[in-house]
Amino acid sequence: MTSNVMPSVVQIEEESLKQLVTEVKETLATNINLQPTTAKNKKFGIVDMWNCQRNVRTAV
Repeated sequence: MTSNVMPSVVQIEEESLKQLVTEVKETLATNINLQPTTAKNKKFGIVDMWNCQRNVRTAV
């Protein structure tokens, strides 16, 4: 069985390397509303409990 224990050296063009290491100035959008427009009161029901128990049985 052969194994490669030497670290691999990747050769890359100078332009590609310069493009990879350049710093990009980014601005975060702070005016976005991430809250949903309609809030639903989802409750944990018997169907959800059944699905949890069914998934546990198949995972074992």
